Amino acid sequence: MLEHFDILHGVAGLLVGVLVGLTGVGGGSLMTPILVLMFGVTPATAVGTDLLFAAITKIGGSFVHNKHESVDWKIMKRLAAGSVPAAIVTLIGVSYFGKVGKDSSGIILLVLGTMLVLTAFATLFQKQLARFAKTHERLDDSHATVPTVALGAVLGVAVSISSVGAGAIGVTALLMLYPALRVSRIVGTDIAHAVPLTLVAGFGHWLIGGVDPYLLLNLLMGSLPGVAIGSMLSARSPDKVLRPALAAVLLFSGVKLLTA
Repeated sequence: MLEHFDILHGVAGLLVGVLVGLTGVGGGSLMTPILVLMFGVTPATAVGTDLLFAAITKIGGSFVHNKHESVDWKIMKRLAAGSVPAAIVTLIGVSYFGKVGKDSSGIILLVLGTMLVLTAFATLFQKQLARFAKTHERLDDSHATVPTVALGAVLGVAVSISSVGAGAIGVTALLMLYPALRVSRIVGTDIAHAVPLTLVAGFGHWLIGGVDPYLLLNLLMGSLPGVAIGSMLSARSPDKVLRPALAAVLLFSGVKLLTA
């Protein structure tokens, strides 16, 4: 086991873990481009490995949120009703195109870069969008069902291809659909929904052959203590500094991948 340990991968996991603990954003948004741009990991392997990386780290987070009763299971089920079938269909498509040739890597990079740019703007303007939703006419619960299932389907496709979208974009969209809910409950619901989505998508990539188990273990060895450190520091860190800085990194990574 020790011969497969890579300290640089562990450090990358630690840094991303700290950022996730500080901001609640950045797992797939940062880890996948780091693996592609800095370590030269193929896009398909980076996405597949990061999906299982996200699933394992978010299982713990969902238990904590459930303990504090900050998960709306009804909304979570609506999201999963759209995302899980969409993820399965997308993975079948990824498997097919992956066998056709190298075009699949180009498609993954395009989707990944686009999702990173969208995530950057969602991260930067999340609070403004939430305030906008609260001051305008709201959907009642019955009318919010179909848009929520549709949101889940969009996230299922995006996350299965790029591993990005379930965090900042998912939370921002839920804030727009359910402005009356507390932010902590929105975040908890989003994290709980990410678990089945990333597990299905991650194991799908494993079956396709897009997961590096040793890389996954190295990342987790750094990220698990990193999340704990970031969570402890989050109360002392100014959001007005962290959020623009994270958005800038995401935007730079997205543009870099789109122009690669």
